[in-house]
Amino acid sequence: MSRTFNLETYTKFLIGNGNRYSGVEVSKALSHTNDAPARDSISRWLTEQTFKPSDLWKRVEPHAHMKSSLIIDDTVLDKHWSPNNELVAFHWSGNERRIIRGISLVNLLATHADECLPADYRAYEGKKGKKNKNGHAISMLEDAKKRGFEPDYCIADSWHSSLENMKLVVKLEWKFIFGLKENRLVNEAQGHYIPVNALNWTKKQVRKVWLKGFGFVIVAQIVFKNGDIRYVRANDLTLTECETFSHHSKKRWTIEEFHRGIKQTTGIEKRHSTKKRSQLTHIFACFVVFVKLEFERLKTGMSWHAQKAQQIRLGISSVFAWVLYEYDPRSVFDVGSVAVDFVYPPEQKAEEEAADNDKIRGKRILQRDSLIEAYHALVDHLTRETWPTA
Repeated sequence: MSRTFNLETYTKFLIGNGNRYSGVEVSKALSHTNDAPARDSISRWLTEQTFKPSDLWKRVEPHAHMKSSLIIDDTVLDKHWSPNNELVAFHWSGNERRIIRGISLVNLLATHADECLPADYRAYEGKKGKKNKNGHAISMLEDAKKRGFEPDYCIADSWHSSLENMKLVVKLEWKFIFGLKENRLVNEAQGHYIPVNALNWTKKQVRKVWLKGFGFVIVAQIVFKNGDIRYVRANDLTLTECETFSHHSKKRWTIEEFHRGIKQTTGIEKRHSTKKRSQLTHIFACFVVFVKLEFERLKTGMSWHAQKAQQIRLGISSVFAWVLYEYDPRSVFDVGSVAVDFVYPPEQKAEEEAADNDKIRGKRILQRDSLIEAYHALVDHLTRETWPTA
C-alpha cells in the first residue's frame, strides 16, 4: 500500500462524505494526496481488519457513566439490492412493517441525562448465526455487568423481554422496564389468569399483578396522543405513579433516535461490499464515527445532522471560492452564511469597477483562503485523533 491506510483515515472519510461509501470513492477522495492508496488496497484493508464490539467499548469507556440507563433494541440495515452479501438475511423491519433483506444489529445504548453512547452491539446473522437476538442481548448485558455498569433501569421493548431476559436482569441485581404484549397472562386473583389488556384499566393505569412464569411486577397502560396503547412492566414495585412510570419507559425512544442518527450521518447502510469481514469493519467504523459526533454534540450543542451538514456546506463553499475566483474575481462571498451572490447592487458594481484591479484580486484571494482555512479547521476539529471530553 502506497499510503498507510488505517481506521482514522477511514473514519475521516465517513465524516466528510455524504453519498458514496465504496473503496473506489475513498481512493478518489485521496487521489490528490501524495502516495494515495489504490482502490484494491483499501478494499483489502477493510477485509483484513478484525475489529470487535469490545474495541468500541475501549473508546467509550473513559466517558461512560456507570449509572446510565441501558437500552436494548435491534435495527435492520436495508440491503434490498444486495442478495449476495454474506451478512444479509431476511429480517422483520419495524420501519417498513414487513420482512426485508438486510443486516440486523442488536444494540446496547447507555444514556445518562442528555448523553447517548453505544456501549455494545452484535450482528445477528439469522439462521446462519450461533445465537438468536435474545442470546445476543443476554451476552451484552452480562458484559455490561463485568464492565461495572449499575444502571438505574434496563429498558427494552417486548421483542427483548422474554422470561429469560427478565430473570437475567434480576440475577444481575438490576431493575428493568420492559414492553409487554397485550396477550401476556397476568392475574390479580390467585389462579385466575387473564390477558393484560383484559384488566380493568378505567380506574387505575398502574397496578401490581402476578406475571405468569415470573412473579410480581408493576404493569402500566400507556396511551399515546395518536390513540396507540402500549403496556409495560417493571420489577421495581415502587413505580406506582403513572407519570413516573411513563417518564422512565419513554427513555426507550432514545435508541430509536440513535438508530436514525447513525443511519443518516455515517453511511452504515451504504457499504456495497459482499464480504462479511468488510461489512463488519465498515459497521465498526460507523459506530466510531457516531461516537465522535456524539462527543462533539455534548461539547458544543451541535446535533449530529448539523455537524454533517455544516461540513458539507463549507466544503461546497470552498469549491465556489476557488471556481468563482478563477472565473470572476469580483464575485461576492458571504462567509458567515456560506452564500454566494451572483447579482451585484449597482453601487457596489460601480465601486468595484472604479477600484484598482490588484486590490480586488487581493481581497478575493483573502476571502477564498479564509473560507478554505475555515473548512479545513472544521474537518480537523471533527476528526482529531484525541477524543474530546464528554
